[in-house]
Amino acid sequence: MLMGIIKKPSIGMYWSKNPVCSTPIYSQTMNRSRYEAMLRFLHFSDNSKCPPRDNPQYDNLYKICPPISHFNSQFDSMYTPQKNICVDESLMKYKGRLGFKQYIPAKRSRYGIKLYKLCESASGYVYTFRVYEGKDSHLDPPGCPDIIGTSGKIVWDLINPLLNKGYHLFIDNYYNSIPLLRMLYCFETVACGTIRKTRVGFPKALAQKKLKRGETAALCQDELLALKFKDKKEVFMLTSMHTEHTRRVAVRGRQETRRVPVCIRQYNNHMGGVDLSDQLLQPYLILRKTRAWYKKLGIYLMQMATRNAFILYKKANADLKSTFLDFQFQLISGLLTECHSGEPSAGPSSRKVETGHFCFRIPPTPKKKTPQKRCRLCYQRGVRTETSFYCPDCPSQPGLCIGNCFKEFHTQGE
Repeated sequence: MLMGIIKKPSIGMYWSKNPVCSTPIYSQTMNRSRYEAMLRFLHFSDNSKCPPRDNPQYDNLYKICPPISHFNSQFDSMYTPQKNICVDESLMKYKGRLGFKQYIPAKRSRYGIKLYKLCESASGYVYTFRVYEGKDSHLDPPGCPDIIGTSGKIVWDLINPLLNKGYHLFIDNYYNSIPLLRMLYCFETVACGTIRKTRVGFPKALAQKKLKRGETAALCQDELLALKFKDKKEVFMLTSMHTEHTRRVAVRGRQETRRVPVCIRQYNNHMGGVDLSDQLLQPYLILRKTRAWYKKLGIYLMQMATRNAFILYKKANADLKSTFLDFQFQLISGLLTECHSGEPSAGPSSRKVETGHFCFRIPPTPKKKTPQKRCRLCYQRGVRTETSFYCPDCPSQPGLCIGNCFKEFHTQGE
């Protein structure tokens, strides 16, 4: 987790003793060879129990299935999203050999593992997600009709726990279709999104209608509204929650206004939940080249869970002006403290490792043959005690009395 914040070219450099790039917390926490061994043998499933590839029960995600199930169950049980939610795809960068690796030129990473996410529009909280397994995967969510198609089944699978609760769903033209919106409407879930003009059932008269810039045309049938708006390009919308009403908005960079359909305005405001989640996570991603795709995906899911935890932390402590970076530092410090003490910590202060620290006499200086320092622990207790010994392995090299002070300092923290 800390490697996502403190970025270095190679893993070995985190344990470097060169003062130019030294970061003592790594060597104080764990030996480099032990860390590399743990990373090398990291697994999430027992390979011996994996069905062979020719078995009908073979799962492309077998190696990463436990973390996916765990995080999905935790995400939807910890928080209830607000009214506006969205479904979109995300891409985790991976350029190794993988059967279900995707190429999406519109994404920043372009090559990688695709995830479908259902997020809260306002905060970007990931309520649930699915990992794309390839064209051969068969998705059959409960209660889903075949008429909505493959892309519609993805939406149905993600939003299934939230049906019949009055949510407003926003989707893009990859998922949007007339059968999907009709089925969602039957389960008290209205939806809105862009749509391809070539979709089956979309009115051809509306798609072929010529419009000038700023003009709007719409057709309504029962609960559905099909709309076409001409801006720089033609925009096609299909919605079950709006009318054809427009609203006057300011033109960016100009001192003028123009009328824009309300459905387009709301779509632009609420469709960015997945992009918001990826954007806020991007500066801290742990991107290391590896052939083991499941390790990289497992770490990515862990970071996604960290981001969700921060959103819950902010909602529970609305008065605190804490950033995601501050939250990560507190979390990392707390984990290191718990790891070293063996007990849950009450605060974020980090503890030192008791082994590997030794007491030495303070080296002489040109002015003093036997220099002394204040004992750090005695000073904290309000007692002035001078000592000739210190710990050179600690970052601050504190002066400490031999015996109880030295032991207590390295077990309780600095």
